[in-house]
Amino acid sequence: MMIGGNNDFMSDINVTPFVDVMLVLLIIFMVTAPMMMQGENVSLPEAASGPMTIDDEQLIVSIDKNNKVFINDMQVTLDFLQDKMSKILEGRKSREVFLRADKNIPYGVVVRVMSEIRGAGVEKLGMLTGPMETKGSVKKK
Repeated sequence: MMIGGNNDFMSDINVTPFVDVMLVLLIIFMVTAPMMMQGENVSLPEAASGPMTIDDEQLIVSIDKNNKVFINDMQVTLDFLQDKMSKILEGRKSREVFLRADKNIPYGVVVRVMSEIRGAGVEKLGMLTGPMETKGSVKKK
């Protein structure tokens, strides 16, 4: 007869080390996953599509060859574009905006305008382009 002693074996599994290891692995994968993604060089096909119908209520942000930014026909400075866009979008049910930019402006200006538009809460941002010219076609004015 044993007094004060307990010879029963503990049959519970200690899951704390398992959870710790899993959390460490999760953090490692979360940190390394963005580094593993690499872009592939892809030659995108060119296609001539039909004209797009745009309602009069659609917002079109334009950048002209002098880097001036317009919301529809109203000129705005790049510093106040996000504030103006968010004010305009408050009363709208559609948060869709189209961006039209001159082909000769720097890429950085277009990216900055796109960033300001996205910062205003725009859900869909479309790019407007002109029709593709073929070798034998004559440009109509």
